[in-house]
Amino acid sequence: MSEQMCRVTAAGETREYRAGTSYQKIAEDYQPKYEHQIVLVFVDGFHLQELRKTVERDCELRFVTTADAIGHAAYKRSMSFLLVKAVHDTGGHDKVERVRIHFALGKGYYCTVEGEVKPDEEFLQKVSARMRELSEQRIRFDKRSVHTDDAVELFHRHGMYDKERLFEYRRVSKVNIYSINEFEDYYYGYMVPDAGCLKYFSLHLYDEGVVLQMPVKEKPEEVPEFKPSPKLFQAMKESVEWGDCQDIETVGALNDMITKGDMREVVLVQEAHQERQIGEIAKRIAEKRDTKFVLIAGPSSSGKTTFSHRLSIQLRVNGLRPHPIAVDNYFVDREHTPRDKDGNYNFECLEAIDIEKFNEDMEALIRGKEVYLPIFDFKTGKRKYDIRPKRLGPDDILVIEGIHCLNPKLTEAMRNECKFRIYISALTQLNVDEHNRIPSTDGRLIRRIVRDARTRGASAMRTIAMWPSVRRGEEENIFPYQEEADVMFNSSLLYELAVLKQYVEPLLFGVDRDSEEYLEAKRLLKFFDYFVGIGSEYVPTNSLLREFIGGGCFRV
Repeated sequence: MSEQMCRVTAAGETREYRAGTSYQKIAEDYQPKYEHQIVLVFVDGFHLQELRKTVERDCELRFVTTADAIGHAAYKRSMSFLLVKAVHDTGGHDKVERVRIHFALGKGYYCTVEGEVKPDEEFLQKVSARMRELSEQRIRFDKRSVHTDDAVELFHRHGMYDKERLFEYRRVSKVNIYSINEFEDYYYGYMVPDAGCLKYFSLHLYDEGVVLQMPVKEKPEEVPEFKPSPKLFQAMKESVEWGDCQDIETVGALNDMITKGDMREVVLVQEAHQERQIGEIAKRIAEKRDTKFVLIAGPSSSGKTTFSHRLSIQLRVNGLRPHPIAVDNYFVDREHTPRDKDGNYNFECLEAIDIEKFNEDMEALIRGKEVYLPIFDFKTGKRKYDIRPKRLGPDDILVIEGIHCLNPKLTEAMRNECKFRIYISALTQLNVDEHNRIPSTDGRLIRRIVRDARTRGASAMRTIAMWPSVRRGEEENIFPYQEEADVMFNSSLLYELAVLKQYVEPLLFGVDRDSEEYLEAKRLLKFFDYFVGIGSEYVPTNSLLREFIGGGCFRV
């Protein structure tokens, strides 16, 4: 009896393979046609598969490399697994209680090791050597599917209590467990087939933990220099400590609070914590008597508008008279707006702003002159002017919001002693479990999907399609200047994803299965399976979350 042969088409070439041949073996044959490491594969269009799967019929393959967003994410996820394994091997499974992967820092992940082991340079060198040894040996990442009840028992036996709590709330009957030799773990998302794919990384001691530095997808074979961001790190560390203090480190812990605790109190405590922080920022501004310009910048869906309203209230409490100004009103007329490489208007570059006019007006205001401020008409693409002039008195202060507000070029004519700079972002401090982090970009994307649907009638598919362009703009215009801030504010709320679940799931289910955006929608839907949802009735009307779900007391 002859063996079944399958016709496989990839990279414009068709070959035959025996049924049961792994996609990894097929990828090895096609690898010379690709510049970067193949790590995943699309089968017949949009069916994403790990390379450990096997071909069983004629099909068309589209390989995914580490230069693709999905492949790059799989690389980082798999590298996290390799790090956790190597730390336990080096420190001893009886001495390492757990490794926590907290948040992104620079181009890597900040992690801590709990137990008797305290990382130092010697320990880090041994961990790095162990990771490279496993990579050179091409140790397989095995995968098996077990019943959820068995997974909960397994995680308890391994002391992975975060995962044990997490899966007590999963309604699926099966859980995928990954293993490197005897070491077993769970990861949210696809993995590379073996450690041989994981060649590029570096480890760095930082603060009380370790940074696992990895390539960016634009240069997947190059590990960038580790450049710490001290202010951002401190903001993230304080947020993690706040979550730990509230006993809400992970999704499982949040679910426990929702089902067994007083969720109304949890919401009120989170909101009170943010209000206290905003009040402290306002007090700092009031004590800096020369301040005339409060400059607020942050990436998309950070809650900048609501934050500026709440800050203005607190500034009034401190005896100041705040006046809001949006930098967007200083857009150049539409015909002078620069275009991007695709020929579309680029509203996010600095050149889209009339910097000269902005500085001229701000300088006139600081000298006590009356100024007629512009109002940009987005329908006509032309600038108009307010009918009433603005003049600053001794207690007046301008609260200026815009993506370029931390870029020194925007305010080059304004004296530094007159500025107070604030960076705001939704820095998600909640993680799925100790090894599976929730990227802050996911939290902001979810916020934006909900807000765009409510305020602009935009579908989730459209918002997801635009997101890569939004992210590129942030990388170019916002993140490089975040360390210029005098203070950083984290607008993320520990409970918010449990609320947003109710709003975003119907929108994600509406994404066309044949669209390129479906895979991302599917990933987010799977992500929300971890959460127990709650209603919005507990959310105060002045909450930053109201900017996205509606029902707020501010005009945003």
